[in-house]
Amino acid sequence: MKILVTGNMGYVGPSVVRQLRSSYPNATLIGLDIGFFAHCLTGAAHLPECRTDIQLFMDVRNVDSRHLEGIDAIVHLAAISNDPMGRKFEDVTYEINHKASVDLAKKAKHAGVKSFVYASSCSIYGFAEGESRNEQSPLNPLTAYAKSKVLAEEEIGPLAGQDFLVTSLRFSTACGMSERLRLDLVLNDFVAGAVASGAITILSDGTPWRPLINVNDMARAIDWAIDRGSFNGGDFLAVNVGCDGWNYQVKELAEVVGEVLPGTSISINKDAQPDKRSYKVDFGLFRRLAPEHQPQVSLRETIGGLKEGLEAMSFRDPNFRNSRFMRLKALSELQESGLVTDRLEWVGKKTVYKGV
Repeated sequence: MKILVTGNMGYVGPSVVRQLRSSYPNATLIGLDIGFFAHCLTGAAHLPECRTDIQLFMDVRNVDSRHLEGIDAIVHLAAISNDPMGRKFEDVTYEINHKASVDLAKKAKHAGVKSFVYASSCSIYGFAEGESRNEQSPLNPLTAYAKSKVLAEEEIGPLAGQDFLVTSLRFSTACGMSERLRLDLVLNDFVAGAVASGAITILSDGTPWRPLINVNDMARAIDWAIDRGSFNGGDFLAVNVGCDGWNYQVKELAEVVGEVLPGTSISINKDAQPDKRSYKVDFGLFRRLAPEHQPQVSLRETIGGLKEGLEAMSFRDPNFRNSRFMRLKALSELQESGLVTDRLEWVGKKTVYKGV
């Protein structure tokens, strides 16, 4: 079996490759990543890509049929991954997250790939008052990132068929320790503040709702999706991934961090403009379809894992929001150094292939 994982050198990718290596020990695992964040290693005992059999260093926009020969399943993680980057690179966000994703799915189907797993997001529900949103609820994407995910889903879904299983995993907000840790995620930010300076600064008024999921539980969901079978959700399945107990208001998350790390102060910006990205999510469908792949890591375990990981790195930077731990900052540094263009391409570089 051959499995291609795009965006494997990001925040979630190392956990996904580790999970797949465990579940498919004899499979050929192929990573494909442009490498913008390859240098953003955090507490890694070894290079995570050593778990792959082949690593392709290339732009997902440049994938063609020869890269997909013999591939049985694709896990498509590659994307402009958050709202701040989406605001700065709006046109490129649609180009990569929407157009390139649809093109990849079309080429995958033509190449005979059997399973296509797309990493979507619960952020497509946007602002949703009242009851938790399920898969039939109206979508209300508020940002370029969320809108690009909706557009990709809408065009990839109809490609599904008996020989091309498509699963769109609408993930909760990611959190937890990784070999390429991001701190531009709400829970990770709070734990970093508590570890670095004993203080959590909530930039909003603390009232927005967010569902969360540990990166290792994301990997378990992807493992399930690869071979779930059309009998288990149909040829095309869009499903919310997470668990009902992990719907939290932002201020509640900060309070739990404070309990796990005693002595942490919490400040809320009561004068902040309302954050319209607020939604609770219903995960009943995922619970019914994937009972053996439900989230296993608790919120307190996730906080503890982040604390231990950061302390092992001797993390003490109170100004981490202006560091490489923020994906937009890391990307901006590459641009300022003249290495990356406004279209988010390496300057003067051609596609390079390297087996590891």
